[in-house]
Amino acid sequence: MVDKPIRDFVIVTDEEGKEQRFLVEALFDMGDQSYALLKSKGDILIMRVEDNELIGIASTEERDSILEAYQIAVESLPNAEKSELRG
Repeated sequence: MVDKPIRDFVIVTDEEGKEQRFLVEALFDMGDQSYALLKSKGDILIMRVEDNELIGIASTEERDSILEAYQIAVESLPNAEKSELRG
């Protein structure tokens, strides 16, 4: 039997006060910042991690460059590691 990785979930509240549950897909560092990649029902969020809190990223330019760097990093992994990330 193959053990599935344990996944964490977080609740994110949007500007209107609506809560949504997200799967923590990945935590990673880029430069001197830490980021979380969150997924829920087709939605993908990238949030900055600061003092154990998730902070939204307002700049689409910053968000897009972080997501692009993450995708490049995942594509460079061996297939076994890629499948672990996909759960």
